[in-house]
Amino acid sequence: MFVGINTLNLDAKGRLAIPVRYRKELVGPEGAGVVVTVNPYERCLWLYPRNEWQEVARKVISLPDLKKQNKSLKRLLLGHASELDLDGQGRILLSASLREYAGMDKPVALVGQGNKFEIWAESAWLETRDDCLETVMPGDESDLSEDLVNLAL
Repeated sequence: MFVGINTLNLDAKGRLAIPVRYRKELVGPEGAGVVVTVNPYERCLWLYPRNEWQEVARKVISLPDLKKQNKSLKRLLLGHASELDLDGQGRILLSASLREYAGMDKPVALVGQGNKFEIWAESAWLETRDDCLETVMPGDESDLSEDLVNLAL
């Protein structure tokens, strides 16, 4: 399970060093590598272990092409998907198009989401984090979603 927030720096070539504690789980026992693609809902990237990505891709591929929204989702997720291997120093190379989509420069935030990571430009992550706090903790408890009202933490 991928949890936690790590602030990292991209190097001059656009490489991101994956923290050591996540490397084995990300690549799996067979060293399958990872997949990075765009998040179609927010300006960040999704980083999946390759085996987890295969399940996601199957679901997306099975969507009927006759609906414009399905076709657009396929183009974004599958079209931007990059299968990557970690180099000898545990780095992945994020393409210029992926970095441009997420507005990434040097500092980035790697945000655990359970089955995947989100990769954010650090400044965008800080704004999003603040928005998340306002959404999760509205001023009035009556504004909470039913799912959150029933969630015992």
